[in-house]
Parts: sequence; structure tokens; C-alpha cells
Amino acid sequence: MTASSPARRPTGRDVAQLAGVSQATVSLVFSGGEAGHRVSAATRERVLEAARGLGYRPQAAGRQLRLGRSGMAMLAVPNLQGPFFGRVLAGVHEEAARHGLDVVVSSGWSAATLAEAATSTRFDGLLVCSPDDSQLGALPPGTPVVFLDADPAAAGGAPTIELDLAGGMAAAVAHLTALGHRRLGRLRSTHSAYTFRVRQAAFERATAGLEVLEHGVSLNRGESAARQAALALLSRPDRPHAVVCDDDVVASGLYQAAADLGLSIPGDVSVVGIDNISVAAMLTPPLTTVDLPGERLGSAGIAALAAVLNGTPAELVPPLATSLIVRSSTRASA
Repeated sequence: MTASSPARRPTGRDVAQLAGVSQATVSLVFSGGEAGHRVSAATRERVLEAARGLGYRPQAAGRQLRLGRSGMAMLAVPNLQGPFFGRVLAGVHEEAARHGLDVVVSSGWSAATLAEAATSTRFDGLLVCSPDDSQLGALPPGTPVVFLDADPAAAGGAPTIELDLAGGMAAAVAHLTALGHRRLGRLRSTHSAYTFRVRQAAFERATAGLEVLEHGVSLNRGESAARQAALALLSRPDRPHAVVCDDDVVASGLYQAAADLGLSIPGDVSVVGIDNISVAAMLTPPLTTVDLPGERLGSAGIAALAAVLNGTPAELVPPLATSLIVRSSTRASA
């Protein structure tokens, strides 16, 4: 009895046979640059589908020799433990496979880290998501970069894909006021970042003429900080009966604080979050929240970066629509 040999790695010839095309066509699809665009969209998709089915990946070393590229991109997120960034990463990976790119994630990076990555031969381009102000700095001229959920004015002309955060916040406030709430609480992120300034400005516009009680919370300190800020807010003699939280992790901290104080949700306090991460539907009661389409943000970002790498103008993407997911953490004002 002989030991079985290891499974053979699929080749470009295998992909060509499965897709019903020539090996030259497979090479064109995975070559990048303008060569990849000399194949029709339908044929390209057939080749990519065959490659995915076989688990085929082009040899990175050979591709780098041919194109002067590594086939690697870096996704920089503020905090890999943030559940929303898991949604972004899922979209990035799915779209990256369509463009023959592999993605490395960097968390807690600095402006210096980005500048070093931009000058390294390890990465073909950068995808920078939700940067805080301290993480932004001048990148070397000509750096292939796309910004996500970031200030277009600070992007230096690089493609920027935004979320309709203002529309989402307006929908959250409108939902609560439609339920009769006129004194609103807010657990506001103290993180110095464009994304939270947009949320704050939208909240202030939407609550003009209403009574607002705010407490700041450091998102870097997680649920414990949110719980303490929520305890302070809900312990006030004039406590609000509806609270908008800057993200769903903060909202989960408010749930804990309400339980500590013997308050029920939504009987004593209605709660709205932002993000629609998986935990939102698992809280008791399930959380009403603004869905931020992280997967679409990630996939649109990689598509834009691939266009930059191919020397074609990145398609202008309007702010991605957000939507309010109404669950049972909100009710009419008593």
C-alpha cells in the first residue's frame, strides 16, 4: 500500500479547460493592467468563476516579475476588533478575488506606518478606512490609495467613498420623534475622526428645537466606557426616555447600564444604535439601528483601487445609502 500523493495545485491550464477558453485568455484575465481589459466581461467572469471553483491563484512571484507588482493591497482600519470593520473586510476580500488581489489588514496604524507601506514594494496600493485625525499624514506623491468613510478634503484628491451617515442619523432621530420623544439622550463618541463629526453635525441638525442630553464616550475603551457613560446619562433626574448611540457597541453598554439601574428597554428608555453589526439582532430586545453597508463599502473600495492600479479613472461613487432597521428597542413615548 503506497501513501497517496498530495493534491496537485490547479494550474492555468486547468482553469482554461474548465472555462472553455485558451490558456492565453486565462493569462490575460490575471495579467492586470490593460491586458486584462482585452477580454470581454462575460468571458472574464467565466474564467474567474472557474478559478474560484478550482481554488486557483496565479503565482505571485511570477506576476510580480511580469508586472512589477506584488498582487497585495493593504487595508488599514482603526481597530480590527471593531465589529463593523469585519463587515468591511468581508466585502474587501470578496471583491479583491475578482481583481486578482490579496489583502493584508493593518490595525492601529499611524501616519508613519502608511507612509512606510506606500514606499514598500510589498503592497501595490492602500485602502484606508475610517481614519482618525492622528492617522492622516502626507503620503508619497503617486501613492495608489483609496479612502473609505473619510474626509474627501483630507484625501489629497485620492478617490474617497463615503457612507450617507447624515441620512442615517436623520432617520434615527425622525423615528424617535415620530414616536413622540422630545427629550433625547445621546452617547457621543469623543474619537477625533471625520466619521463621528459627520454624525454629530447631522444629529444637531435633526434635533434642532428638541431638548438634548449628551455624554461623551471613548470608543477605544469599549463596552465598559460605554456602560459608565450610560450610567451617568440614565442616572440624571431628568433622564431621557430615548437615546441615540454612536455605534452598536456603545448601545450594548447602555443595555448593561439600564439593567444595572433596573430600567427596561424600551419600557423606560428607547435605544437606537448605528452600524447594524451582528450583535444588534441578538440583544434583548433586538436593537433598532442604522445599517451601515460595510460590505458594499469594502467592495466599492477595492474596485476603485483596482481601477487606480490599472491606470483607469476610478468611477465616482455617490455616498452609499444607509437604512434604519426598526426592531423592538424603541416604543412610543409614554
